[in-house]
Amino acid sequence: MATKSTTPAKKAPAKKAPAKKVAAPKAAAAAAGSDAKAKFSKAIEEARAGAQALGKEAQSKAGAYKEQFSARSNDWAAEAKDMAGQAKERAGELANDGKARTSDALSSLGKIVADNAGVIDEKLGTRYGDYARTAARSMQETAAKIEAKDLGELGDDAKEFVRKSPGLAIGIAAVAGFLVSRLFRGGSSDD
Repeated sequence: MATKSTTPAKKAPAKKAPAKKVAAPKAAAAAAGSDAKAKFSKAIEEARAGAQALGKEAQSKAGAYKEQFSARSNDWAAEAKDMAGQAKERAGELANDGKARTSDALSSLGKIVADNAGVIDEKLGTRYGDYARTAARSMQETAAKIEAKDLGELGDDAKEFVRKSPGLAIGIAAVAGFLVSRLFRGGSSDD
């Protein structure tokens, strides 16, 4: 019986020894975990600080680009206004030149018709000669009206004419288009 009592005594100290071995790795793991948490927290803080610094840098660069764009867009707007003014001035000059040429052409055509009214009297009769004289007076009066009015008034008159007689305006535009096309084709030998 004596052998039996010594065996259980030997087993008890054997159980305590593994408990001490397990406690040491847990403490080391806990220390390593808190160290890892500290390093992770430090890395997070550094990342936040870096992100804030990048954000501030991006805002400053965006502000600089915005200022550059604003300055350039103001320059472009000024150039566009200048070009528009020049184009408007040039268009006005061309329109005034066209108005003077139209007036001169109508006046000349009216004079030619009036000068030939006598020939029309002889060949076709006085009735047709009177028509020619009336047409010549009308052309010369129209030429004088065109010469006396400025471009704005002529534009308003044209709008009013189209509003009152759209069919006649389309017919006149078609005849004018036909005559212009004949003038351009007349120079070539297609006919």
